[in-house]
Amino acid sequence: MAAETIEILDNNGTDRALTRIAHEILEKNKGIDDLVVIGIRTGGAYLAARLKEKLVEIEGRDVPLGLIDVTMYRDDISSRNNLEVGQTDIRFSVSGKKIILVDDVLFTGRTIRAAMEAVMDLGRPQNIQLAILVDRGHRELPIRPDYIGRNLPTARNEQIEVDFDNKNNPQAVLLLRN
Repeated sequence: MAAETIEILDNNGTDRALTRIAHEILEKNKGIDDLVVIGIRTGGAYLAARLKEKLVEIEGRDVPLGLIDVTMYRDDISSRNNLEVGQTDIRFSVSGKKIILVDDVLFTGRTIRAAMEAVMDLGRPQNIQLAILVDRGHRELPIRPDYIGRNLPTARNEQIEVDFDNKNNPQAVLLLRN
C-alpha cells in the first residue's frame, strides 16, 4: 500500500517563508555586518543559497555562503550503513561571525548538534542562529530554532520529505508521508 502524500508547503509558500526569515534575520541582527550563512548538506545547502539571495536582494550587499557536511560528527554513524561523506565548503573564517545555520527539517536536533560541533571546529563564532524551513517537533536535545518557516507537529512515524529535484522549478515542495 502506497503512503499518503499531502503537500504541506508549495513553491510559493517556501519562497514566502524564506523572505520572511530573511527579514527576521536582518531585524534581529540589525543588518548583515559580520553575518554569514552556512547550509547543512544536503537539504540545508539549497535553502541557504536561496536565503542568501533574499538577504542580498534586501540589503544590496553580499553575504558569505558556506556549506557544511556533518556526516563525521553524527552520533549514530556506527549504526548507519553506507553514509556518504560530502564536502564542507567554507571559504571564510567563522571566528567572530554571526552564523545563520540553515537546514530543511528539524526533528530530533541531532543533525543540528553535529553541525554546531563541526562549525566550532572551524573557529569561535560570535553566535550561531538556526533557520529551519519546517519544525516538526520530537526534540531529543535542547535545540530550538531562531527562525522557522513553518511549524508542523507530526507523529513520530510520519516523515517530511523536501523535494529539491524539480528541474523546471527547483524550489522546495514538502510532502507529508504516513
